[in-house]
Amino acid sequence: MGARPLPRRPDGFGEVEPTPPELVNRALPTKDVLPSPPGNTYASTISAVPADVLARSTWQPACPVKAGDLRYLTMSFWGFDGRAHTGEMLVNASGAAGITKVFGRLFAAHFPLEEMRVTSPAELTAPPTGDGNSTSAFVCRPARGQTTWSAHAYGLAVDVNPFCNPYTQGDLVLPELASAYVDRSRVRPGMVLAGDATVRAFAAIGWSWGGAWTSPKDRMHFTATGH
Repeated sequence: MGARPLPRRPDGFGEVEPTPPELVNRALPTKDVLPSPPGNTYASTISAVPADVLARSTWQPACPVKAGDLRYLTMSFWGFDGRAHTGEMLVNASGAAGITKVFGRLFAAHFPLEEMRVTSPAELTAPPTGDGNSTSAFVCRPARGQTTWSAHAYGLAVDVNPFCNPYTQGDLVLPELASAYVDRSRVRPGMVLAGDATVRAFAAIGWSWGGAWTSPKDRMHFTATGH
C-alpha cells in the first residue's frame, strides 16, 4: 500500500483508476502504533499534545490553530481483523471529549476502522497513491481545491475510513482508487451510510456529515463547522 504513485491530473490530484480487485471488499489488517487495549474494552485518553507528537504532525506556527488549543487523544477501535486496537488523533480541545464519546459508541457497535494515526508532514507532499484509509482529524491543509483553511486545519473535522467512504465531485474520486465504494447500495464493513450508528454518534455531539451534501459528496467527513 502507498507504493505506486499515480499520474497527476491537471488539478493536482491523482488520476482516478479502477479499484484493484483486492481492495473491492477492503478488509486489511491493522498495523499497531500503540499497545492494544486491555481486555478488549473501550479506553480513551485526552491530554495536551506531547512535544514529540506535535513534531511529527502537520502543525506549524502558520496553522490557524495554536498548538495549545489541540489535544492528543488515544482511543480503542475494532480493526477489520476483528481485533481491538488503540489509535491516536489530534483534535481541537473544544471537541476532544465529544470525539472520545463518538468513538466509544463506534467501538460498542463493532464498527471497523483500518487505522487511526496522526498525519505526518510527508503525507501532504507525497505523490498521490489513491489507497489511503487512515481515520484522522487535525491536518493543517487548505480545503480540497481551495486556498482557505479546511476544518481539519482547526482540528474540527474527522475523516472516517476514507477509502470506504470516498469524496466525489464530478469525475473526481478521493482516494483515487476507491471507485468501487462510490456505489453505496453495495454495503460493506466500514462504510458510513445515512442514519447509521456513525452518523448518529457524530450528530449527538453536534457534528454534521459531508455525505449529506449534494456536491461535493464527502462521505468520510464529519465536521463541527458545517464545512
